[in-house]
Amino acid sequence: MSSKLWLDGIRGVIPGGISIEDFAQVANTDKTTAKRMLQELAANSIGKMNDGIIEFEEGDKLRATILALGKGVLIDEIAKNLDWRDFEGLAAQILESRDCATIRNYIMTNPRMEIDVVGIRLGVAMLIDCKHWKKTTPSALQDIVEKQVERTKNYVAKTNGAIAAPVIVTLYQDKVSFVGKVPIVPIFQLATFVDEFYGNLENIETIEKESQ
Repeated sequence: MSSKLWLDGIRGVIPGGISIEDFAQVANTDKTTAKRMLQELAANSIGKMNDGIIEFEEGDKLRATILALGKGVLIDEIAKNLDWRDFEGLAAQILESRDCATIRNYIMTNPRMEIDVVGIRLGVAMLIDCKHWKKTTPSALQDIVEKQVERTKNYVAKTNGAIAAPVIVTLYQDKVSFVGKVPIVPIFQLATFVDEFYGNLENIETIEKESQ
């Protein structure tokens, strides 16, 4: 199947149910090809087929995106079909699948700050800023990191007993890198990063409330 077909098909990956016929129409293809495409998505744990209806859940669109990237679809083209909800939703689902207590769009006041996704396990919180779709210069990335560090300090100051680490999650990155000791993590490596996170805390910036 062509990269254009996968690009068109991503538009049909929305939470809820869609018939094979409707998916074929969205993907601008015939029913047989649409069914093959949906079977491949399901084989990669993207959507579930049930009596001719395919049921997608939050996060499936971004999973389909990552699959499409491997099939030659250009990331700039894919980005036009996705929004921040898809990105944050998948990040939260990955954390939940790794037994983290998860909060989305956590808002603090005085000053007002918002954290895209909070994941807590073993007494340490990951405070994730989801940077969806923008390529960044080194100076812009430095600014992003500094702002997330400030949010983390504010979170720790307002949360009893908190120990937290600022984390940036992106799609454009091809491997985990660091600005200082703040990790920049590609979304498709987030699950592995979380698995290894608690054993690598000495290499990651963590912030806790200073003793009085």
